[in-house]
Amino acid sequence: MKQGICYLVCAGKNTGLDFTPTANDYVIAVDGGLRYLEEARIKPNLIIGDFDTLGYCPTHSNVVRLNPHKDDTDTLAALKEGILEGFSQFHLYCGTGGRIEHTIANIQLLAFLSQGGRQGFLYDGVNVLTAITDCQLTLPRRSQGFLSVFSYTNECQGVNLCGLKYELSDAVLHSTFPLGISNEFKGMESSISVKKGTLLLVLPRDILPQLQVERWHQEKA
Repeated sequence: MKQGICYLVCAGKNTGLDFTPTANDYVIAVDGGLRYLEEARIKPNLIIGDFDTLGYCPTHSNVVRLNPHKDDTDTLAALKEGILEGFSQFHLYCGTGGRIEHTIANIQLLAFLSQGGRQGFLYDGVNVLTAITDCQLTLPRRSQGFLSVFSYTNECQGVNLCGLKYELSDAVLHSTFPLGISNEFKGMESSISVKKGTLLLVLPRDILPQLQVERWHQEKA
């Protein structure tokens, strides 16, 4: 897999494109997300969508026009293109706000990536959402701020929250009870781990560059 980042810019609410792609990265404009990229003067490597939001099929050397009658959302189709390009880390911008069903669909895509051994991050204002499956996430020392942990699968077993205000040890979380909401940092390195299942995490947006994900199968190898 490639070491760079695949950036997807969607057509939801624009909460800021705070990234500068490198030569190793890949930028995908998802339908109306092309306008946000043009405003930020970031050139996409690929433009994809049925273009119902954009209103026209753009001129570009790499355009994929989707049939509006399809099972995959434009964003899922874009993710699949990024996977075919060999990327394992995906950053989704402008994928929240607007129609709530599209936000929910993009949250589902975080689980889709995580369960496939990849990592996705969905930016939303001051927060970033991600999902982890059967692995541990280590967070840097932070004196204040909130984070929330939800069970995305029906049940998450062996959940550990360490170094946070509210800790858990070998706990079981369920998708129907939000036990992990509104936890707090307390000035020390912390970690979140799950032995079996997929957790959905809501984290401060500025913490992202310092996260470390350790998958259990890598530790056993």
